[in-house]
Amino acid sequence: MRSDRELVKAVLGGDKRAFEELVVRYERGVRAVCMDVLKDGHLASDAAQDAFVLAYQKLGTLRDANTFGCWLVQIAKRRSLEIVRRKRIETELIPETVAAKADNDHWLDEEKQALLAAVMELGDGERETIMLRYFGDHTVAEVAQITGKSVGTITKQLSRAHGRLKNILGKTFVESGK
Repeated sequence: MRSDRELVKAVLGGDKRAFEELVVRYERGVRAVCMDVLKDGHLASDAAQDAFVLAYQKLGTLRDANTFGCWLVQIAKRRSLEIVRRKRIETELIPETVAAKADNDHWLDEEKQALLAAVMELGDGERETIMLRYFGDHTVAEVAQITGKSVGTITKQLSRAHGRLKNILGKTFVESGK
């Protein structure tokens, strides 16, 4: 498997298939970060796609190809925040659009909805770590590299998040009678 540095160099040399490899490598993690910010699957997919297009267009500006993953996640986060700001302005201008918003979680069963809701209750750092680790299917080391944190910090965040999720989910299922 080629490193990010090798793939970035290949893309800059005109190899479009190398960028496809980067997309496959980071797609789930980028979508997880977008979902964390936007809380909407369709918007998250759009933001992730926009992030990859922008990364491709701006790849020549990347100073250190080894930081591609972190750089891409930052692009995705910024793009997601832009969408949030745009939606907030639209909502302020057209309040009835809020009432017309459809439930995007209809495709999830009750337990998966409860898990996703519990993850969304976590603090920003823990939520991002959980999303990248489990929804993005990254290793702890990859999550550390993407977020710019140490492996020890990521491990501690995961441990705390697991405890909080057990607490949240325990309360949810006790309240619902399960």
